[in-house]
Amino acid sequence: MDMDTTEWVETLHDGSRVLMRAIRPADKARDAAFIAGLSERSRRMRFLGQMSCLSDAELRRLTEVDQVHDVAFVAVSEVDDHIVGISRYSTMADGEGCECAVAVADEWQGVGLGARLMHYLIEDARARGLRRMVSFDLAENAEMRDLAHFLGFTTRPDKDDARMVVHELALA
Repeated sequence: MDMDTTEWVETLHDGSRVLMRAIRPADKARDAAFIAGLSERSRRMRFLGQMSCLSDAELRRLTEVDQVHDVAFVAVSEVDDHIVGISRYSTMADGEGCECAVAVADEWQGVGLGARLMHYLIEDARARGLRRMVSFDLAENAEMRDLAHFLGFTTRPDKDDARMVVHELALA
């Protein structure tokens, strides 16, 4: 399946619908608006610190992905055409694992969007032959902990930083 051109519609738990697809370079402004629209807490959970906006170079890095070593999916609201969720992974240097992240607009949390975005990310990583997926998160991020456990990830403290945890999923 060519993820660069494939699009599909998902109906969430509350009946709302989103268009799911790979991120595109043309999404740069929408990605910036998505990040700016996140609450301070959601931005801190996603970027592991305070960040209100990204530089143009950072936005290019997030939207101009090769969909091979770096993969990203977006969920776009059918109502207003805004990005309401993003999941992504980057392949690790060993070529066997990847590091993932997911963010969902505050008003879209709790309706299954994060799980849907992660499901497609996990399936894509498996299809590419990756053996493990990891996410490094703040230990206080209860939403990510719950989502990771729901998806079958195991969680352990980060041995290098007591504020962090590592969620890991065996893909093979």
